[in-house]
Amino acid sequence: MLSMHRQSLAKGLPKYLPCRLAHLAPIQGSLCSPASWGKRFYSPLESERPKEMGWEKELTTDRIFTSPQKYAQGRNIFGRSFTYVKSWATDSAVVLADPNIWKICAPTIVNSLESNGMKVTKLIFGGESSLKEIHRLQAECPSDSQIVIGVGGGKTIDTAKYLANEMRVPCIIAPTTASSDAATASLSVIYTSEGEFQKYSFYPTNPNFIMVDTDVIVKAPVRFLISGIGDALSTYVETESVLRSHSLSFAGGVPTVAGAAIARACKETIEKFAVAGILSNLRGVCTEAFENTVEANTLLSGLGFENGNLAAAHAIHNGLTTAHGNIHRLMHGEKVAYGTLAQLILENWPLEDYYKMVAFMSKCHLPVTLEELGIPFVTDEELLMIGRATLRPDESIHNMSKKFTPQDIADAIKAVDSYSKKWREENNWTESFELPASRHHPHVSDIHP
Repeated sequence: MLSMHRQSLAKGLPKYLPCRLAHLAPIQGSLCSPASWGKRFYSPLESERPKEMGWEKELTTDRIFTSPQKYAQGRNIFGRSFTYVKSWATDSAVVLADPNIWKICAPTIVNSLESNGMKVTKLIFGGESSLKEIHRLQAECPSDSQIVIGVGGGKTIDTAKYLANEMRVPCIIAPTTASSDAATASLSVIYTSEGEFQKYSFYPTNPNFIMVDTDVIVKAPVRFLISGIGDALSTYVETESVLRSHSLSFAGGVPTVAGAAIARACKETIEKFAVAGILSNLRGVCTEAFENTVEANTLLSGLGFENGNLAAAHAIHNGLTTAHGNIHRLMHGEKVAYGTLAQLILENWPLEDYYKMVAFMSKCHLPVTLEELGIPFVTDEELLMIGRATLRPDESIHNMSKKFTPQDIADAIKAVDSYSKKWREENNWTESFELPASRHHPHVSDIHP
């Protein structure tokens, strides 16, 4: 699933944008109940899709499912890249990575391709997924390039997708962290050269292939994995809410049974393996639990959100970006996790189910109180400001059937803090393990793109 704007996918985020899992009621009858038969669906997102991609502003009853052609995950996959890449190209390739990734793992991919006779053009990403940077990179690509491979974090991934689309060649994405589900998505976030958000670029298809090397990902700071878990924990909660309201999926059609099942699988996988996956990451070992957690963060969450949609959790995340304080030290998924708890409050979940989520997030070192969120002294007026931002017309909270006010959002954010503290007090909760100090105070040196 992001650097500052990408980490937050925040301000100006269109209604149903990517990145998200959780613990919720069953997805029963939402798609197949008689009440939903023949119902016509419309999503404002359609108007944001270019007409040449077939996304006309019209009502639809079509079920749509979207995904990459192939996903592969395992140890030293980068060292075996040609085994997979040859399905799309055998003569020439463009490999894009930033200077740091060129020092860490991109050469492993290049060596695999070159040792099998492929000509590789090595491009150094300048750091900003801007049109100026994309055009610069495109000018360096030989006209006979057969494929683009993007290796690294969010902005590198976004640039590779755009570049491949411009060149009309297949796209392979090789993420180097499991901090979001952006790798699988059929869009990019585009910025100006100065780093200001410019637009979202949607593509007619997802990347052709996602190549995940867990030997690389397990060496990244554990905070990235935790952020991905927080993001994934919203997928099921938000998808279920969207199904109940009969909104369209992010893919632009009626949500499929398959998409709902993937969202559920994401929830179940995270609940079963995430804590052990975090411990494995801390020790730098690729256990089965770590592999399963990476798959949930990257593949299941990606397919779940794009074939489901977003709701209050991500809208509240976006609202939180307007707050002042240490909250801006948190990563995207950490803030989304708090938004997921607030969505449970807004939807009036049983307190027992809410407490189960608080217990699980606490085990994963995700923020469940205002202090952990970085805004312990937030005022009522600031909370109302967050509420107003959450309810902007283009926000994903409007995918839900119930309508809310800024005061509803402010009250839910405060209720999360109160309920979480009550649960911890009643259960004498203490952290079962400690994270590195950088978990609370990340610096550039902590970031593994």
